[in-house]
Amino acid sequence: MQNFRPSANTIPPVVKNLIIINVIMLLATYVLNMRGIDLAKLLGLHYFASPEFRPYQLITHMFMHGGFMHLLFNMFALWMFGRVLENVWGPKRFFIFYFVTGLGAAVFYTFVNFIEFQYFASKLTPETVQDIIANGAEILKQGQNYTGQAGKLNMLLNIPTVGASGAVFGILLGFGMLFPNTELMLLFPPIPIKAKYFVAGYGAIELFSGLTNSGGNIAHFAHLGGMLFGFFMIKYWNRNTNNFY
Repeated sequence: MQNFRPSANTIPPVVKNLIIINVIMLLATYVLNMRGIDLAKLLGLHYFASPEFRPYQLITHMFMHGGFMHLLFNMFALWMFGRVLENVWGPKRFFIFYFVTGLGAAVFYTFVNFIEFQYFASKLTPETVQDIIANGAEILKQGQNYTGQAGKLNMLLNIPTVGASGAVFGILLGFGMLFPNTELMLLFPPIPIKAKYFVAGYGAIELFSGLTNSGGNIAHFAHLGGMLFGFFMIKYWNRNTNNFY
């Protein structure tokens, strides 16, 4: 059984800089909010049919977070698992993996949103859909929303997705694949579990939560997208070898 324990005092450069950038962006969000500028709305990822969508949001949403606890969870996981992968792969490959899984999560989540959009839109008249696209964002600004299916469609269109969770779940998947037998100590309950079982269990929970629409505003399918793209990347990189760490 593997027992990989990197030095807690060593943070490789990509992980360190990602953490610094994410912290700075959260602080900037708080400061600009006091001046009436909603940075999360500008840089968070909107659905592509929304008038608020901008292509750069596919990247910038990964550096935005919904609050301190959201940031803390993601950055702790990035520090805990990402530094191991960066030490194994090196900065360049880890950097590529991080952004591909983050972008992959956004693409997969957008695909799921597309299916949801078609479903909600099918329940409404074309005129209502066009009205939501044209005016839905302004209605949300006023603290109001449509009722029923129209309200759900408006939320899908105009509530941005933020966070590094897609890339972080890709990193979690990568750790589980490279160090499958490494034991992790859970907090609740306080028992050891092999990384491969932890990752598989977490993935199953995310899939169940996504299909049942539980967990509030958590983008479960973005998490699954990050894991899915991480899986295929590692399989591609290891296509000519059977070696695992």
